[in-house]
Amino acid sequence: MITPLAYVDSLRIGSVDSVSPDEIKVLLDIEAPSDVALNTGAPRPFPRISSYVLLPSDSGFLVAQIEWITIERSQYPKRKGMQDFGVIDLPFPLRKMSLMPLGILKEHKSGKESTYSFSRGVDAFPTVGDPVLLPSQEQLKSIVESGEKRRVKIGTSPLASNADVSVDPDRLFGRHLAILGNTGSGKSCSVAGVIRWSIDAARKAKEKVNKQTEELLGEITDETRESLGLNGFINSRFIILDPNGEYSKAFIDMENVRLFAVEGNEEKSIKQLQVPLWFWNSAEWCAFTQASSKTQRPTLIQALRCVRDGRLDVALTPSTDMRRYLRTLVAQLSIEITGGSPWAGGGKTKGLKESIDTWEKGLVDNTDFSINENDAITALKQAIQDFRNSNQSTGANRDDWPKYTKSASDSLLAAFKAAHTTFGGSDQDVLPIGADVPRPFSGDDILKSIQANADLMKTSDHIETMLMRVRTLLSDSRMRTITSCAEDLTLEKWLDDYICPSDSSKGAITVIDLSLVPAEVVHIVTAVIARMTLEALQRYRRLNDGKTLPTTLVMEEAHTFIRRYASDSEETPTYSMCTQVFEKIAREGRKFGLGLVLSSQRPSELSPTVLSQCNTFLLHRISNDRDQDLVSKLVPDNLRGMLRELPTLPSQRAILLGWASELPVMVQMNYLSEEQRPQSNDPDYWDIWTAHGDNSRKADWETIARDWQEAGQTAQDEVATIEADLEGTVTDTDDDDLPF
Repeated sequence: MITPLAYVDSLRIGSVDSVSPDEIKVLLDIEAPSDVALNTGAPRPFPRISSYVLLPSDSGFLVAQIEWITIERSQYPKRKGMQDFGVIDLPFPLRKMSLMPLGILKEHKSGKESTYSFSRGVDAFPTVGDPVLLPSQEQLKSIVESGEKRRVKIGTSPLASNADVSVDPDRLFGRHLAILGNTGSGKSCSVAGVIRWSIDAARKAKEKVNKQTEELLGEITDETRESLGLNGFINSRFIILDPNGEYSKAFIDMENVRLFAVEGNEEKSIKQLQVPLWFWNSAEWCAFTQASSKTQRPTLIQALRCVRDGRLDVALTPSTDMRRYLRTLVAQLSIEITGGSPWAGGGKTKGLKESIDTWEKGLVDNTDFSINENDAITALKQAIQDFRNSNQSTGANRDDWPKYTKSASDSLLAAFKAAHTTFGGSDQDVLPIGADVPRPFSGDDILKSIQANADLMKTSDHIETMLMRVRTLLSDSRMRTITSCAEDLTLEKWLDDYICPSDSSKGAITVIDLSLVPAEVVHIVTAVIARMTLEALQRYRRLNDGKTLPTTLVMEEAHTFIRRYASDSEETPTYSMCTQVFEKIAREGRKFGLGLVLSSQRPSELSPTVLSQCNTFLLHRISNDRDQDLVSKLVPDNLRGMLRELPTLPSQRAILLGWASELPVMVQMNYLSEEQRPQSNDPDYWDIWTAHGDNSRKADWETIARDWQEAGQTAQDEVATIEADLEGTVTDTDDDDLPF
């Protein structure tokens, strides 16, 4: 029987040659294995890059990872205590290797049995001459399978006797995860696998708890079982933003999976993607319309304030429309009086006179108005006439350069406020609600509001390009299917469909196919979905005493939607607006229970802010040198040696490092069956080239062309679209000038 000391001595492979905080060099013994180690209980390849070795220390064993192996020519080693002057010293090859210190492996004895626990960090370094040992099977398993709450197995470690590699989902999703790698390296399968394996592990854990609870309670009814939550539903939320349409079938066998696409299909359970215009905030509107900062942006923001009704329970009646109109006029006239325009004379007063003439044309009687409301309109018209009569200019300048008294101006403002009150307004309504509150309005409403507010703010000559972009948005049928929502769509229903069911423990996997979203709005649509998710979770936490609703947002092809942008640019392109939303999620999402999973093949093009907030990385094969340099800067200096393997990693293999893993580890990812994988396979050129019969693929270009050209749109629709694009701002005599 081998003694413990003899067993430890059999595991020795060399001694420490030099020590530094980030590198330990080892001189291997002549007898050390050169290919396969047979002294650890099972055959194991040694030495191998990225495998582990142990160095005895005061607190246990220092765990180190092999970074490189080399051979140096040295003098032939002489036997200790002997010297032979007649022998010539010849060069002799000595093997050396460099180690990267990782942490401490502590031994815990319970009787004759020993267990081990690994922790990152080094409290004491070895000295020159200290022995270097191969870890036993049990020690190696303890190193790779270290850490608490290892609930989700994602693969095995090929360099650690296929020990299980598991992660804590709280760390994996709560601190953001970046899955990076070239096309074809298995990146998309890892995204789908991490989601699937996490839900499967949670289901098994819940079924175990349910079984134990039912055994304690005995026989219970289905109602009692449901009230206690003893069901198989997993209360998880994953929202996958899928630009390539890869994930539509990856989760089809799982429960409560919701698919949204530009073109809905009831037979395939694909719902119509809806991101209504009234979800867009002012920054997103400005980015889409490319509104200039001096004139167009203030006009657009004021139009949004006016078009968003302050009360959801008010029906859209003629009286409501007039109340909105009067609210805008009160606010605008207050601005004019504060600036002294009525009595300033010159161009300002002349502009005010024309504005009041325009305002008056919108003050029309209506049979749907009450008697008091019609009387208020009549009184307001009389007040406008009295204001005109207070003009103090005389002669030729009377109409060109009018001057009105302060008292007349105040009286006119009081008349507008009185009419506004008669139609149900209040002092709080005079200051319009925020431009970003998601309250319903139609595309025609915002167009009319922009035109009317441009007249009020005297910017009509500067908004033609902005109006053209808005008209394009409203007339293009490709964009209209997404932005023009169904009449019964409410904010509550949208949150229920896209995030998770309301008042239910049933979670959801929401796959949003963005592949056919027009390029003009794809970044805005993505930004709106991400922002609405974050703001919904912010309000959930505020209304639930600080409790969060853990949700994960997955962004495929992240380098397209979360890419670098010039922060000093005066304009805000749509792609930079999208990036800014994800930057906010990366910085603040954890506090509100929103985790982020990024998948990208070009990390060098990603926003540095978002990438720096990711605490866990799953790195597949990366060949581009710029991408490799960026990734190496994201990890601690002493881990960069392991990243040299990135260009040579085979498919389905990755390096896991960061917050979710106690130590960097090579992972052979779990296997996904064909039907569970995203549809991202390489094109099968050879099979199609050599196919025959039913296997040959034929192109029906007529059907594709008809679908592409939207054959359902009539010629009259095309003409109307062109006329709308060429049409200027509405005339002063048009009754549709009301800003709503």
